[in-house]
Amino acid sequence: MTDTIEAGTLDQWYVLDALTDIPSASRCHRLLGTDLVTRRGADGGIIVTAEAAPDPLPARERYGYLWTTLGKPERDVPSIPEADESDRRHVVCGAITVRSSGLRIVENFLDMAHFPFVHTDILGAEPHTEVRHYTTEIRRDIDEVWATDCEFFQPQAALSAAGGIVTQYMYRVAAPFVTLLYKTCPNAANRWDVICLFVQPLEQDHCRAHPVMFLIDDQSALTDLVQFQQLIFLQDRIILENQRPRLLPLEPRAEIPTRADASSVAYRRWLKEKGVVYGTSQRPARAATSSV
Repeated sequence: MTDTIEAGTLDQWYVLDALTDIPSASRCHRLLGTDLVTRRGADGGIIVTAEAAPDPLPARERYGYLWTTLGKPERDVPSIPEADESDRRHVVCGAITVRSSGLRIVENFLDMAHFPFVHTDILGAEPHTEVRHYTTEIRRDIDEVWATDCEFFQPQAALSAAGGIVTQYMYRVAAPFVTLLYKTCPNAANRWDVICLFVQPLEQDHCRAHPVMFLIDDQSALTDLVQFQQLIFLQDRIILENQRPRLLPLEPRAEIPTRADASSVAYRRWLKEKGVVYGTSQRPARAATSSV
């Protein structure tokens, strides 16, 4: 029930599905333990309703996805300016179900240390295992977590890469369950490829992850781009589903960070400041009032 979910989680925008996967007929979805139904109205727009709630929920159609909220967000869906650049490939990579906290999924996305061991000979390889110093910050003016000056040697940084390169990264957490990666573009030296991960928490420890890419790549086949990204994420899913506890610990010293975990430390601190509890092992201080 949403009346037990704190405002820090409730008052966010979440992806339900790719627009191309939403039929004209009614379709059932799940978000934050609540059953939802989507259908198309007479004008073709998508209407989202929750169980036992007569009024439609807010809905947005952005970046090839349907977004909704069970609360009252103070801001709109996160802005991704690169999505509007006409020469970029818009690659929707499908939804992948993961038995893990959505916050664990976001944190894994921020982690470079696992590249050589989980994505061997693709995003990393021994003996190139060092995570060099990088900068993390909570940008108070936009209320986001950023990690900059990141770099890592990668045997195949992208499908279009012709060999190993030292890849430059920037990470951005735009909302508790929305994260983006800006990385070296093999085809344009002065621009970034953008990879986004929109996490749809079905329950506290059960999610759907929606990867989407905005790339400068007019050579690779669409199916190859999708398969490459799915391969990376399916390798991550094995690790995520074996992490214990499944919920993200926010208690000090519950998990001992290393220097390479600076982005994780900033992310967890930011979640605590925002009062996000859903998907963590922390108990809520009090229940939030639901609008559903």
